[in-house]
Amino acid sequence: MLPLQGLTVIAVEQAVAAPFCSSRLADAGADVIKVERPEGDFARGYDAAAKGQSSYFVWLNRGKDSVVIDLATKQGRQSLEVLISGADVLLQNLKPGSMEKLGFAPARLCRDYPRLICCTISGYGDDGPYAHRKAYDLLIQAESGLASITGGADGPSRVGLSIVDIATGATAHAAILEALIARSRDGSGADIRISMFDVMADWLAVPLLNAEAGNPPQRMGLAHPSIAPYGVFRSADGRDILISIQSEREWKKLCADVLGQPDLPGDVRFANMVERVRNRELTDKTVGDIFATMSRDQLLKRLSDADIAFAEVNTMADLAVHPHLRRIEVATPAGPVSYPAPAAIFVDQPRQYGAVPGIGEHADRGIGEHADRAKAAAAGTPSS
Repeated sequence: MLPLQGLTVIAVEQAVAAPFCSSRLADAGADVIKVERPEGDFARGYDAAAKGQSSYFVWLNRGKDSVVIDLATKQGRQSLEVLISGADVLLQNLKPGSMEKLGFAPARLCRDYPRLICCTISGYGDDGPYAHRKAYDLLIQAESGLASITGGADGPSRVGLSIVDIATGATAHAAILEALIARSRDGSGADIRISMFDVMADWLAVPLLNAEAGNPPQRMGLAHPSIAPYGVFRSADGRDILISIQSEREWKKLCADVLGQPDLPGDVRFANMVERVRNRELTDKTVGDIFATMSRDQLLKRLSDADIAFAEVNTMADLAVHPHLRRIEVATPAGPVSYPAPAAIFVDQPRQYGAVPGIGEHADRGIGEHADRAKAAAAGTPSS
């Protein structure tokens, strides 16, 4: 039996953050009912990379039921109320204030349904001068300062994936699980508010503290601001290899066993981490010049034999055939799609992953049947 089997999640969601969260709840056995507008979640149209379907949607909506509800109508709002009445969790990330205008303010729902766990995702939270703003991943990357420390010296850069959305979805997932554990003890639901800005600000604590201490982080590409050598060096045959030297022991091993320069640590310019960082340009040139005399295969063998931490700077084409890439296959309206497996492995408890729904695919069950199933699950009895 899966850990969340018997629980019902109503997901009034769109885009990436909330769907990331609810997909993980579905993987764990929750009955996730995805409420879509008549034209569907707009993430369905982001691209056509997965057999003509959106890669985002296929990745984040496996295992869910899709029902179409027009919340602009009285009947639609009544239908959503029926669903919520039998739910354990309500997750939503609509435009700020939308649910309140529709009559679904979290405070009211938690009062009427005291066991309900209500999780609201927003851009900037409920209060403050930006609370009304729409917020998307790249906007928060910029507003939070993340972009200012990402990229190279030529300018700020976007992190190459929807890191704010994903981090927010993972935060919501953890918070909902905490609330479910608490409810199992005292029977009470929860009103959870998560803002994308708060999530990123939390993750940016280290660069922020350094900036406030007078050491603002500089954009350094694939290098580390306080460790050297820690960066990319090119082999004789043009392959980029990233190495990380974390201690003096590792520096000595690198010099002796990889660079063939066992006396190098005795040079006062390289004597410790502080000096190597202070003389970073010389440190990197010294390592880079020697790397450039060896092939990729020679370097990887020497680094591995010396137990030095390293990685190749791979592309998505490299990832596709990487020996450590685990995949799952999910059914979609256009046929099966294979993509990376969720990271958590539950030993001796293999997971099965549900299909990606078409728009309104589960409408034939009717709102009442969805609600009956939820209430029956909550009561611990089978639904008819």
